[in-house]
Amino acid sequence: MSIQLFTKLTLKFTKPSWDINPELSLIDTILEARPDLYLILKEDIVGFEKLNQFGRQDTPTVEQVVRAAIFKEIKGLNYRDLEFAQVDSRICEHFLGVDPLRPYSFQVWHKYISRIKASSLSKLLIELNKVAITEGFEDVSKLVQDSTVIETNIHYPTNNSLVWDCIKESHRLLETLKKELPDLEFKDYRKGAKKTYFKINNTKGTDKREKLFKKQINTFTHVLCQFSNAIKKKSENLTVLEIQTSMECLLPVMEQVYEMTYKKEVMGMKLENEEKIFSIYEQHTDIIVKGSRDVAFGHKVNLAGGKSRLILDCEILRGNPQDTTLFKDCLGRVIDNFGIEPRDSAADGGYASKANIEAAKTLGVVNIVFNKAKGTMQNVVSSKNINTRLKKWRSNAESMISNLKRGFNIARCVWKGWEHYCAKVLWSVIGYNIRVMANLAIARMLTL
Repeated sequence: MSIQLFTKLTLKFTKPSWDINPELSLIDTILEARPDLYLILKEDIVGFEKLNQFGRQDTPTVEQVVRAAIFKEIKGLNYRDLEFAQVDSRICEHFLGVDPLRPYSFQVWHKYISRIKASSLSKLLIELNKVAITEGFEDVSKLVQDSTVIETNIHYPTNNSLVWDCIKESHRLLETLKKELPDLEFKDYRKGAKKTYFKINNTKGTDKREKLFKKQINTFTHVLCQFSNAIKKKSENLTVLEIQTSMECLLPVMEQVYEMTYKKEVMGMKLENEEKIFSIYEQHTDIIVKGSRDVAFGHKVNLAGGKSRLILDCEILRGNPQDTTLFKDCLGRVIDNFGIEPRDSAADGGYASKANIEAAKTLGVVNIVFNKAKGTMQNVVSSKNINTRLKKWRSNAESMISNLKRGFNIARCVWKGWEHYCAKVLWSVIGYNIRVMANLAIARMLTL
């Protein structure tokens, strides 16, 4: 670390509460030295709102919002826990700079933290990594790549469960609409549909299942008809229009579920993944199959780590692209973001291809190692010893992914929607990097 920053951090560790919170001590020191980091997220947080000029200012500052988001992630809190920590934890009070007698509610924190976009968090991640490079924690001499799957918060999807979800959700919206339009008439099909749903789950014979699916689809047809008719009800009530907008968004999803269920369960047709939907709530969910392992429902995340185990690049992908297509772009982004060409590159066998070896050579990489080479392809190394060492070092990617998922409870992302999914993953990566940097700082202090 630079002398000034390292001295400030050392002095902070001598104060009560800070010495038992090394991650918060480190990021607090960095934020004090680099207030420009707040500007990366300012536009997302403030937006186009105008602050009140009179009365009590109930809006937290950009600095407080950023610090609250970091504190929440590092401590593994939800928004209600964050609200409680403001009055229960002295370190939280000091780190956030809030008045413990007038704390902000969890709704306020949720409102502003949830506004922060994934694109802004990617920029913040790059800047924090630049700090780590400047302070000597990372030199980007080595780069390891690996991919993992982070699940979305859905139940295991089947055609039967998706039809039942559509029927439940449509009736929920119809009941909500009826509170605003008392003259709205509709039939409740849930009781019969639920019985058929359980019968399908407990029936194994193909012919019997087909008969039950025909019955359920017939019920689903009636549900779709009354649902679409309710959308056409005219009203000037803003609440009614809002509910009908939600219904208009759900209707094409219900129709897609109807089509794929009818084709698969009644017609016996085989559908491509592009024709399928895996959740009516998290519609962005992809189906991911890695090798011969179990199927996962979420998104593939490609990670690149450095010698210090810091995550230098994080790409959240749509669909299930092959790892070989990710290698070159990831390597190029690392070079562009930090202006340093890695000397060594190690990756799993799934990334191996002759094209990737040539691309890495072009970008200035000297030693290029894949855990399992394909066909006649050979790793490019200066010696056998380097080849062996890089293969062993590649296993660091597994520990990096494991620490990220377990340490920040991100094996399954509970934030809703594609944008929030990406934001949550990047917050966890930022929290992980702060923790790694704090451990490296402590290790350096012990050597002095």
